[in-house]
Amino acid sequence: MTLHFPPLPMPVAESLPHDARRATLVGRLWVPGSGPTLVTLTGDDLHDLSTVAATSSQLLELDDPVFSVQSALRTGQAPRIASYEAALANSDESLRDGTQAWLMAPCDLQPVKASGVTFIASLLERVIEEQARGDASRADKIRRSLTGILGDNLAGIVPGSPQAAQVKEVLIAQGAWSQYLEVGIGPDAEVFTKAPPMAAVGTGADVGLHPGSSWNNPEPEVVLAIDSRGRVRGATLGNDVNLRDFEGRSALLLGKAKDNNASCAMAPFIRLFDAHFGIDDLRRCEIALHVAGPDGFRVEGRDTLAKISRDPLDLAAQAIGPHHQYPDGLMLFLGTMLAPTQDRLGPGQGFTHVVGDVVTVSSPAFGALVNRVRRCDEIAPWRFGLTALMRSLAARQLLT
Repeated sequence: MTLHFPPLPMPVAESLPHDARRATLVGRLWVPGSGPTLVTLTGDDLHDLSTVAATSSQLLELDDPVFSVQSALRTGQAPRIASYEAALANSDESLRDGTQAWLMAPCDLQPVKASGVTFIASLLERVIEEQARGDASRADKIRRSLTGILGDNLAGIVPGSPQAAQVKEVLIAQGAWSQYLEVGIGPDAEVFTKAPPMAAVGTGADVGLHPGSSWNNPEPEVVLAIDSRGRVRGATLGNDVNLRDFEGRSALLLGKAKDNNASCAMAPFIRLFDAHFGIDDLRRCEIALHVAGPDGFRVEGRDTLAKISRDPLDLAAQAIGPHHQYPDGLMLFLGTMLAPTQDRLGPGQGFTHVVGDVVTVSSPAFGALVNRVRRCDEIAPWRFGLTALMRSLAARQLLT
């Protein structure tokens, strides 16, 4: 059966940072007949950065990516390749014209890693999943019980600190300790693989839910772009689509709960750190979530990265270093600050997606990521991987 959907809400102005004209934005554009092409944005113009770097990963390895991008623009070595407005409109997968360009996820060779339970709200929800054993009908009762025990006592605790160790002892005595609290306030962060290189989808694309899941949710997050030396070069927005019932049944199902066809989405541009935007600006940025269902159901939320329990640079250092190298760099989701809990399908059931939901993750600092929810076995299969990319770059003589 062919499903028909209305156009996605992707106005140009809202898709970009509020200060887009001074931001250094790099992304990837699918160019029919050529393949994935590294681009930067100035005004409405997308400029080809192939003379600067063949891949997003390679660009981030440069000593000064911002200078390299600006120099290419200034010297005419980054020719205009497409209209951003046209490419954005054609990124809507339900309306896409395959003969025209569209926006992709802004990373390529980098594996996609993710940090878990880095906010108190999401930590609480993970403990609920664990105790509910994947049964959404038990969530509300458990949530009220845990709130009575924990309250706001975890807010402000520095993970791995002596205070955190004392809280652990108290919670164990109360029978409220959990493996999620261990990574939430213990010394070691949870860092797992969200998606392999080339698997992330971009704005306008369908995102996938496993057909066996009946309790799931979006996870709006900031995503760090990190080079092979562990330097954070910029950031973007992401949606870490999550299956609450799978992980709730067993933490050993994390891979199945997190990594499915099109279950990882990212906004079209990495915003590079430059004179106008750096790590301190990132620490203060706000993120909003909006879910609009075909049934008329709506969810909205907004919060700030300032509430994160571990500093973004600490999470980056736990993901890459002497213990683990990534020669092509990595993308790192920082954890979700917004976990929808509103009842949707019945009292006490909490939130879950339905096919056709439109999810918008937005931030004044980054713009917006918009995707439609479908079953992962019914959307376009992932076929363009690393081998295909190498062949594409070789055909364009971009391999060095």
